[in-house]
Amino acid sequence: MKSSNWKLSPSDFAFLWEECKRCFYLKVVKGFYRPRSPFPSIFGKIDQHMKDCFEGKRTESIVTGMPQGVVTFGERWVESKPISILGRDSTCFVRGKFDTVVKYDDSTNGVIDFKTSKTNPEHVSLYGRQLHAYAYALENAAPGNFSLRPISRLGLLVFDPSSFKNHSHSDVSLDGGLHWLEIPLDERSFIRFLSNVLEVLDQPSPPPPSRSCECCKYREASRKTGY
Repeated sequence: MKSSNWKLSPSDFAFLWEECKRCFYLKVVKGFYRPRSPFPSIFGKIDQHMKDCFEGKRTESIVTGMPQGVVTFGERWVESKPISILGRDSTCFVRGKFDTVVKYDDSTNGVIDFKTSKTNPEHVSLYGRQLHAYAYALENAAPGNFSLRPISRLGLLVFDPSSFKNHSHSDVSLDGGLHWLEIPLDERSFIRFLSNVLEVLDQPSPPPPSRSCECCKYREASRKTGY
C-alpha cells in the first residue's frame, strides 16, 4: 500500500481500537462506519451540565486534589500537523474536540475530560490515549487551528451518581461524588501507540475481526444468509 496521511479521531483510540482492529481499519481506511451506538444520551447531558457549571471556576472549588488553576476553554476542535513516526512510511494526524482546558497558576495548561461513571482502572489508559491526542494537537497544531502550550497535565473529572432525590412534585436531583483522576503525561508511549495504529492501517487488507465484535458477527451472518 502506498504511503498515506491517515486522519485519526481521538475518540476512537479507546473502545473502537480495543474492541476490533478490523472495524477501526474499515472506518479509517475505507470510510465504512459502524452503526451509530445506542449509548444513552443522558450521560452526555450530565457531562455537558458539568462543563457549564465549572466553566470559569477555580479548580480548588470543584474537587479536592485538582492542581490549582481556572477552567478556561471548553469544547474546541483541534487538529494536529502530520505526525511522522520512525520506521513508518505513512503519517497521520489527529482531529477531534476536547472537553475542557484548565489554565494552571504556573501558566501551564491541562486537558481534562468529564465522565459520568464509576472510576474503572481498566479504562484509565484508554482515556489517556484520547487526552494525549488532544494535548499533542494543541501543542502541534496544523496551520489555522486552535493551539495552546505548554500542556503539563491530563486528567479525568469523574461523577459517580449514588442517589436520586425527589424534593417536591417536580423538583428532583441526582447526587453523587466527584473525583479527580490525573493521568501521567507520556508522549513516548503515545507515539508508540500511534506506530501500532499505522502498522494496522498500512496493511493491504483489513485485519481479522475480533472474536467479541458484535458488528463483525452481524456482517458475517448477513453475508452467509444473504440478508
